[in-house]
Amino acid sequence: MIDQPAATEPKFRIRAAHTSGTITVYQAYRPEIGEAAARTGRFPAAWSRSRMTWIKPSFLWMMYRCGWGAKEGQETVLAVDITRDGFEWALRNACLSHHVAELHGTPADWKRRLREAPTRVQWDPERDLHLNPLPHRSLQLGLAGEAAARYADEWIVGIRDVTPLAREVHGAVRAGRLEEAARLLPRESPYPVAGGLLSHLGA
Repeated sequence: MIDQPAATEPKFRIRAAHTSGTITVYQAYRPEIGEAAARTGRFPAAWSRSRMTWIKPSFLWMMYRCGWGAKEGQETVLAVDITRDGFEWALRNACLSHHVAELHGTPADWKRRLREAPTRVQWDPERDLHLNPLPHRSLQLGLAGEAAARYADEWIVGIRDVTPLAREVHGAVRAGRLEEAARLLPRESPYPVAGGLLSHLGA
């Protein structure tokens, strides 16, 4: 389950399922990609390294994005365990997806940094069990070029198909069994980040 955020939950914080060496992120794909990835532990040849791929540490934000696995092309929901070293490399090399003058200077400076960065970050409202927005934000991490290749070829420790879990949680929510739904959720807690790791990302 997700640990209930305190009243003083900061606006920007990475909350995730993690161990001493890995962090779990979520993605959703059409079945021919997602099922093959879960079966082999690697993305199949049809998975494109030339496109930006977005990973999300928040299970409920993934549910919001994929409609509990019901949206076309996102029917297979994957939990991807990646190394913390890889995840933190992505954070260090990321640029925010929107301009913040205090961080980037001029819009032209930001656009240049965005073009050069192999990763980008969006902070979007976290979601509750009804997929309504919450006051605090959830991280989305976009990987392109070198970052996408490192993700696919170096960082992945394991891939699991969690589509059945998504359906089970959604079923409990629709039936009004919210305590049961909350118990089913992956346990997510604040991800420990070294000082300054997120300072260039507005957090």
